[in-house]
Amino acid sequence: MEGSHAVVPTLLAVPYTITMVSPVATRHRESVNESDPLIGEILRKEEARQQNNLELIASENIASRAVREAMASALTDKYAEGYPGRRYYGGCEFADQVEQLAIDRLRELYGVNFANVQPHCGAGANLCVYHAFLKPGDTLLSLSLSDGGHLTHGSPVAHSGQTYHIVSYGLKEDETIDYDGLRRLAQESRPKIIVSGASAYSREIDFAFIGRVAKEVGALHMCDMAHYSGLIAGKAYPSPVGHADVITSTTHKSLRGPRGGIILYDDEQYDKAIRMAVFPGIQGGPLMHVIAAKAVAFGEALRPEFREYAAQVKRNAQALAAALTGHGFRIVSGGTDSHLMLVDLRSYGVTGKVAQEALEHANVTTNRNAIPNDPEKPFVTSGLRLGTPAVTTRGMREPEMAQIAGWIAEVLRTPADLGVAENVKRQVIELCSRFPIHDA
Repeated sequence: MEGSHAVVPTLLAVPYTITMVSPVATRHRESVNESDPLIGEILRKEEARQQNNLELIASENIASRAVREAMASALTDKYAEGYPGRRYYGGCEFADQVEQLAIDRLRELYGVNFANVQPHCGAGANLCVYHAFLKPGDTLLSLSLSDGGHLTHGSPVAHSGQTYHIVSYGLKEDETIDYDGLRRLAQESRPKIIVSGASAYSREIDFAFIGRVAKEVGALHMCDMAHYSGLIAGKAYPSPVGHADVITSTTHKSLRGPRGGIILYDDEQYDKAIRMAVFPGIQGGPLMHVIAAKAVAFGEALRPEFREYAAQVKRNAQALAAALTGHGFRIVSGGTDSHLMLVDLRSYGVTGKVAQEALEHANVTTNRNAIPNDPEKPFVTSGLRLGTPAVTTRGMREPEMAQIAGWIAEVLRTPADLGVAENVKRQVIELCSRFPIHDA
């Protein structure tokens, strides 16, 4: 039994003690490679994949070693239902300190009065806001999924689309948001919530205009800044603070933290409803190890060098978009003001599905995405969504964006030619070796 002591006689009959450690305790101290070699091997393969691949998925990034260490900390074992100072479990003194640090850093980062760091994900954060302020059947006005919105903004396959009455605003012919149409729809439908933010929209969003429209019709303006939060923290993209009543976000993507969600707001009148919606309304115990990692990431984003990172993400995206245009691709809306772009593939005669798979053979990771008025089915699509947060984290700059654009064009000219893909793959691996993840 662990911790038990036995008296063992010696030849001199002098008693001494030894500690008997149970097999269970010994096994509990094993590393993942010792305890579960199969999982250990898969993890090593994933590390190698990340090192040797160009990650161009706009919603992915590379967390720091410090963020990863916090995620793997002893706080993974701690239940802490409730909020700092008001927990339903004992032993939460250090959980309270971690969560309060996360809250304080997040408030400083975005300049807001209130912050909730408990949502497990961005979708959950959105659900909590809806739960706090809407009843089933209430009207929600949001950017349509086909024009760059998000599933949680009212898609019929998601909880929001099945629970609330969804009215969708869209884009003009130049593929930018139709703000006049948004105002007209708001006046006609009188929504309870107007959602700003998107998952596949590359241009700046006029949060101030949407905030004014929300006030005109008596709606709550909820901004989902998940994709832009790192750029906003780094002052490289307009902030919704002061224009949106409630702001939600993920903490990974361009913010470069762990996978998780947050809710921000300035007005105390929303505090009780949001706190109750998160817990006990939608969630139980918060993930304290994730909150610790969020606190680390917020601290990193408060450093001056994060502003340079955000600015470089944007410069890289613009360089990549320009280089792709030079290779004959069409960029939706003509360019980007953020970290992402939508690439229309029709000039190359390939679908998003074919392009994603062909580029994966060349160690370039992307995701297919519908473009406005896409003639293809959602699982096929006519476009790719590309983003620069991860490659920028590795230290790549404008010259590397030009190389990457050339490789994308080379592969997609003959997407079925595995020889071409293999040749590009060798060059990708060589480039990645010059920008190792462990030095990022």
